Amino acid sequence: MATTTKKDLIDRIADSTQQRRADVKRTVQAFLDQVIDELGRGNRLEFRDFGVFEIKERAPRVAQNPKTLERVQVPARRTVKFKVGRLMRETLSQPEEAVEIVGQINID
Repeated sequence: MATTTKKDLIDRIADSTQQRRADVKRTVQAFLDQVIDELGRGNRLEFRDFGVFEIKERAPRVAQNPKTLERVQVPARRTVKFKVGRLMRETLSQPEEAVEIVGQINID
């Protein structure tokens, strides 16, 4: 399994849309900044057919250091949960060699 970086995505989007790489980079970064900002405010983000990002509270708990077996208190914290949307679920359920570009995703 290969890793795709933000740079890789920016290059692909710039090639497929015939836009300057710098413009695409600014757009992608602005989008990611807005996602982080909205989640930081505790808002739920829904992208139809792609998925839903939402904040979940994790309760405080007692964990154990596996090396020393010492009990450690883990404080409550917020984390991001992602629920897969229909189009992504359908794409991921296809055999790997059949998955290519799935088409446009409408962001409502």
